[in-house]
Amino acid sequence: MRSRGSSNRLSNSGGGSSFRSRITALVLAMFATMATVYVAGRMWQEAESRVYLIKELDRRTGQDHSSVSVSETLKLVACKEQLKKLSAIEKDLAAAKQEGFVSNAHSGNDGTPRRKRLLAVVGIITTFGRKKNRDAIRKAWMQSGAALKKLEEEKGIVVRFVIGKSANRGDSLDREIGNENSQTNDFIILDDVEAPKERSKKIKFFFAHAVESWDAEFYVKVNDDVYVNIDALGAKLSAHLDKPRVYMGCMKSGEVFSEPNQTWYEPDWWKFGDGKSYFRHASGEIYAISRALAQFISINKLILQVYAHDDVSAGSWFIGLDVTHLNEWKFCCNSWSTGSVCAAV
Repeated sequence: MRSRGSSNRLSNSGGGSSFRSRITALVLAMFATMATVYVAGRMWQEAESRVYLIKELDRRTGQDHSSVSVSETLKLVACKEQLKKLSAIEKDLAAAKQEGFVSNAHSGNDGTPRRKRLLAVVGIITTFGRKKNRDAIRKAWMQSGAALKKLEEEKGIVVRFVIGKSANRGDSLDREIGNENSQTNDFIILDDVEAPKERSKKIKFFFAHAVESWDAEFYVKVNDDVYVNIDALGAKLSAHLDKPRVYMGCMKSGEVFSEPNQTWYEPDWWKFGDGKSYFRHASGEIYAISRALAQFISINKLILQVYAHDDVSAGSWFIGLDVTHLNEWKFCCNSWSTGSVCAAV
């Protein structure tokens, strides 16, 4: 027989074994849970890394396509079509502007029809100290006051003297012109400096100003020592209304002087070749250009080259264009004959 003490030891031994088993199971469960959490965390980190790498790859390769609804897609298509139409309209407008197109039916800002187009705007190139010449022209053929207005209304010809401003703005020279103009109201006063060396630029800016201020078929440049037969000029211009781009005058050429001490020295003489001869151009006493050419000058005035002589400069602006050059003997002012447009005085 076993004693009571022996039975107690056996009982205590069995209980301790069961307790240790439970502890072991609990520890294993904890380790398993921690392992699961660790593995899940690593897998989550790897998944985030893969997503980031995929997005970065898409961004760098341009494959990141966001979803766009049907309505948004239709809006994009319509926008692209409008851009195509706008681009086509801009091209047509640029071409029309280059051609000098102005609609006959164009209306003013108040909706009223624009006035009938003038036949010509005549600019008489003058300078300081030439008032006697201007007065003689007013009496001989230009007219003044109501008669000048009548010339515009009945024959469609606007005539103005053209002058720049003194290098010393507001000095006595400018004031004299201002006073004269306040009495006659027949000047175009350009904002550029009035100087002999700036004459070619002056002609360029006259044409630009004239075409921006008056809508006419032709624009005419005249020197202030030339007598003009207005009726003959009007008849000759009217005979060429059917031509879109006209450069009309007494055409000539001439020697290019390359020595600085020569009277007609041309600083850009080397551009005219070894023959040292100017290309054909209208004599500077008087010549006419059509509206399209005046608009061409206005658009490109800042980049058009000027030479020592204003008539050569004007000829150079048209030599590369599709222009009708009209060599008209009636514009030759060195001799007066019946039907002549001008005469030098």
